[in-house]
Amino acid sequence: MRSGMSSVRTRCVLWLIAVLMPLTAGAAVANEFDSYVVRAVEPTGLSMPEPTLPDITGFTRESALNKIVRRRPGEISIRRMVDLIEFDEFVGRDGRLATWAERQRRNPVAIVLEGGLIRMSDILSAVEPYQLEAEDGVYTLRLPLLVSASATLLIDDSVQSLRLSQQAGAFLVNDGRLFVTDTEVVAWDEENEAPAAYVKKKRFRPFLIAWGGSETYLLSSRFVNLGYGATKSYGISFSQYTKSVPRHKTRARPTGWILDSTFDGLLYGFYCYEADDVVIVNNVYKNSVIYGIDPHDRSNRLIIARNTAYGTKERHGIIVSREVNDSWIFRNESYDNTGSGIMVDRQSTGNIVAYNKVHGNGSDGITIYESPENLLYANQSIGNRAHGYRVRNSVGIKLYENRAIANAYTGINGHVRTLNDPTRDLQLDPYDTRISMVVVGGRLIHNGGGPISIDQPVSVELYDVDMFAPANATGVEMSGVLGEHLPEVLDVMIRQRQAVVIEPDNIQRRVDG
Repeated sequence: MRSGMSSVRTRCVLWLIAVLMPLTAGAAVANEFDSYVVRAVEPTGLSMPEPTLPDITGFTRESALNKIVRRRPGEISIRRMVDLIEFDEFVGRDGRLATWAERQRRNPVAIVLEGGLIRMSDILSAVEPYQLEAEDGVYTLRLPLLVSASATLLIDDSVQSLRLSQQAGAFLVNDGRLFVTDTEVVAWDEENEAPAAYVKKKRFRPFLIAWGGSETYLLSSRFVNLGYGATKSYGISFSQYTKSVPRHKTRARPTGWILDSTFDGLLYGFYCYEADDVVIVNNVYKNSVIYGIDPHDRSNRLIIARNTAYGTKERHGIIVSREVNDSWIFRNESYDNTGSGIMVDRQSTGNIVAYNKVHGNGSDGITIYESPENLLYANQSIGNRAHGYRVRNSVGIKLYENRAIANAYTGINGHVRTLNDPTRDLQLDPYDTRISMVVVGGRLIHNGGGPISIDQPVSVELYDVDMFAPANATGVEMSGVLGEHLPEVLDVMIRQRQAVVIEPDNIQRRVDG
C-alpha cells in the first residue's frame, strides 16, 4: 500500500486462527505465540441470518393493568419492622435499624397491606394523618410501606404525586403485586420542599424494593431521585431473597414490567438480583448517579428494548453483570454517560445486543468484559471517547454488521489482561485470559486508533468489512497481530480477495511436518 493514501476501503474476508490454550484465571498473561504466519484461504461458514428478537408489542399499559384481580381491600395495619421478614435486610444487619429508629424515635414500625386490592385512598383512611397525608392529590408517606404476598397495591392517576419522606425514612417494599401507573413517585426532602438531592452514597434516600415471588408493574409514570448506597436500596430494585432467608428456597424469582416511564436522578435507575423475565421497554433513564439500567447476578431472559439512557454520572448507561444470561438488549440509545454506553460483564452469556445506538460516551460504545458467547448485531457506535467495541478476556464473541464511526481509539479492540484488582473474588467471578471473535460485515470508519486491534487472539475471524482510515500520511493502520503482518494481510485481503489465516508459526510447522 502506498504511503500517503488518505483512505482505504476493503471488502474483505479475514480469518485469524490460533490455539485454544486456556490460562489459569489470575495468572500473568505472557505472549504464548512468538511469531505468526499468514496464508490465504477460501471463506466458508460465516453467514448468519438476522437474530430473532422478542415481540414486544404485547407489553402495554393496558395489558399490564388487565392483570389486576379486582377484590375488596384487605387489612391495613401498623407493625414493628423487626417482626417482619420482608424488612430483615434493612433492620437485621450493619446497624441499619438505627436509620429508622432515629427518624421514628421509637422501635420502628411500617404500614402493612394484607389481602385484596388496596389503593392509596384506602391507606389514607386507615392510618394516622402524620403517617400518610394528602392534599390536592399529593400524598406524603412518612413510614415504610409493605405490600405483603397476599396483597395488591394500585397507585394510579388519583395520586398526582407520591412523596416518600427522606426525613421520616419512608420506602416501599413489594412482596406481592404492585401497580404504579400514570403518576409520580419522588424521594422527597421535606426540609427543603424538593426532591431529595444526591449528596453521597451512604446518605439515606427513599427507594423501592421488590422481593422474590413479587410482580411489579411500573407504567407511564415518573420516578425521581430514589436510592442510596446500602444493600437493596439502590433506587428501583427487583431481588430474590438472600440465601440466609428460608423464602429464598420457596419463592419464585421476582419479575415485572417497566414501560413508558421516566427515571430521573436515581442512584441506579434499575437493579435486579436473581430476577427472571423482566421487561424494560420504552423508558428514559437520565442523570442516574452510578448506573442507568443494571441487571445483575444470575438474572435470565430479560428484555431491555427501546430505552434511552443518558447522563449517567459515574459509570455506564446500560450494563448487565455477573451471569445475566440469555437476554436481549435491542434498539436502545445510550449516550453522554461517563462510562460505556452498553456493557456486558462478568460471565454473562448467550445475550443478543442488537440495533442499539451508542454515542458520545466517556469510555467505549459497547464493552464486553469476561463474558463469552454473546452476539453484537447491527449496532452503531459513534464518537465515543475510547473504543467503538471493546472485547476483553472473552471467547465466542460475534460482531455482525456493526458500525464504528469516529471513536477516539480503535473501531474494534480485542485484548487479554490479567485482573489484579484485590477486591475481585475469583471464585465468584472467574475468567480466562483468552479472546476469540468473529467480525462479519459492517463499517469501521475514521476511528482514531485505526479500524481493528487484536492482541494475542486464540481465534478471530473477519469477513466483508468496510474499513476507512482517517486521512493521514500512512493510510490504514492496525495493531496487534494484524499490525505485525499488515503488508501480507492487505495483499491477501485486497489484491487476492481471499481469506487470511494468521496462525502461530509453531502450529504451522507442526502441520507441515
